Amino acid sequence: MSQRFTVGDHVTWNSEAGHVSGRITKVHTSDFDYKGHTHRASDDDPQYEIKSDKTEHVAAHKGSALTRIDD
Repeated sequence: MSQRFTVGDHVTWNSEAGHVSGRITKVHTSDFDYKGHTHRASDDDPQYEIKSDKTEHVAAHKGSALTRIDD
């Protein structure tokens, strides 16, 4: 099981453009549709919506792709 995060946590992840940081805005614990794709999520393996610090783009990732960072 990956690390748990909560709304407001500051995290970083690796994207095609390099490392990106942002704040978690939503935690999904059941399957959800996002940008035309179904993302699988559960209580044991949630997915997170994160708003980028720089571009305000919103991405969805599993906890295993995220690292908490200090403010």
